[in-house]
Amino acid sequence: MKILSIILLLVSAFLGLKHGWDAFQPGNAEQAKMMATLGISKAALPVFGVVSILAGLMLLFPQTFFIANLLNAVSIVLIMALALRAGDVKMALLEIPFLAIPLLLIWLKYPFKF
Repeated sequence: MKILSIILLLVSAFLGLKHGWDAFQPGNAEQAKMMATLGISKAALPVFGVVSILAGLMLLFPQTFFIANLLNAVSIVLIMALALRAGDVKMALLEIPFLAIPLLLIWLKYPFKF
């Protein structure tokens, strides 16, 4: 269980940092299309990027582990809700495994705490 928790923690932190970094990269046509579909403006994209990077970094510390997973779960539910509002059921369903990761991490607890 501890190995699974470590793997999920590293994957979740990497995804948070990557998605946050991608929010600041201009010219990402796929991401721009997805954000337009969800109704998120270009001005709001850096806010999502900062929150994602912060959550990715906060995962690495036991004091902020729970809050970071909560932020990740809430942001994924927000994306799912926006996708459903836009009529994109496929995108909402594709987010379900990503929603399971922070919830599973909360259940498994911080792996490096002795």
